[in-house]
Amino acid sequence: MVNVRRLAAADMWGTKGSPRRRKIIRVEFWAGAIGCVLLGGITLATASGWGLVLGAWLVGVGINYVPLAISAESLSRPGALERELEGTDLMRELRRAGVQQLWIAVPLAVALAALVSRQ
Repeated sequence: MVNVRRLAAADMWGTKGSPRRRKIIRVEFWAGAIGCVLLGGITLATASGWGLVLGAWLVGVGINYVPLAISAESLSRPGALERELEGTDLMRELRRAGVQQLWIAVPLAVALAALVSRQ
């Protein structure tokens, strides 16, 4: 199962952990959430046939970005990102995150993983 907080942390850190990258990833997550849900909603409202499937997929992908964005916000506090990644093999974590990011394309998969991990 995807560890959403760890996935967001690895993505925010990248290979260097620069403050600029952290900001860019936060913006990316929020843009993905808002943009996909908005575009999906418009598509659902105006399309038919396969367009409805595309719209539903976009909404599901957008919902996946919400827990990532929330995690990125909490990891933006001073020292939080470093604490989250402390003691991990960073290169291994980055490779793992690269594969786990594919789950974003599966509607609701990351959001459900976030819900399951909270309980």
